[in-house]
Amino acid sequence: MKPAAFTYTRAAAVAHAIELLAAEPDARLLAGGQSLGPMLNLRLARPARLIDIKRTADLRMLAADSRHLRFGACWTHAEIEDGTIEDPTNGLLPHVARGIAYRAVRNRGTVGGSLAHADPAADWLTTMAVLNATIIVQGANGARSCLATAFLQGPFATALGPAELITAIDLPRLSAAARWGYHKVCRKTGEFARAIGAAVLDEPTGLARVVCGATGGAPIELPRTAARLAEAGATAAAELVADELAGLRGAAPSQVHAVAVRRALAQLATPAGAA
Repeated sequence: MKPAAFTYTRAAAVAHAIELLAAEPDARLLAGGQSLGPMLNLRLARPARLIDIKRTADLRMLAADSRHLRFGACWTHAEIEDGTIEDPTNGLLPHVARGIAYRAVRNRGTVGGSLAHADPAADWLTTMAVLNATIIVQGANGARSCLATAFLQGPFATALGPAELITAIDLPRLSAAARWGYHKVCRKTGEFARAIGAAVLDEPTGLARVVCGATGGAPIELPRTAARLAEAGATAAAELVADELAGLRGAAPSQVHAVAVRRALAQLATPAGAA
């Protein structure tokens, strides 16, 4: 199939893209196009205008200091996999990027595009939640920050308002001693996950986070398990996972989700530090 007719415009800058979105609410943004392209061809999406932001310099920015790294929304999965930009996470970012779909998809797909598309099974949603990242959003009223844990509001629904787009992601730096685990359950390589488990322990900075992803909605934080991880280690934390997931309100994680989280904790506990 072919897309329905639309007008194509290449945005010169973020401000230009926002202006176009505000003028034409039915417009859609095109970054990597790895999700939007199939939707256009199947006519699940029929925008009047397609706004190409892939080459917008504002969305390829990098800024770093001793505590954070901020990178623009249009860096690709492959560029993160290959180490083209700095990794402040002791290997977690490239590990996650390497496991997304196939190389052809990773060559074009962008981090910001994946977050904005908001498929609950997508890797970056869970990854940004476990890293306690901040998503930078910009619209006609200026820029604002949104915690990754609050960004996804439901399947394919985000905190983005009308005429807003993701411009950057702000990541806290992990220390050299930080350890992490990331495990996803898929029927075959390249598929979206049925369940994701992610855990980070950074004792020098006091960071301990455990997150369950691919739940059909927003990633689920497991604060009791995280507290046990900080106090007693990964093996003790794994004993709490099933009980904490079972006690959640408004969520229906399965036994597969508990397995994914326990395997992430086991990976974190390995001598190699999840490298």
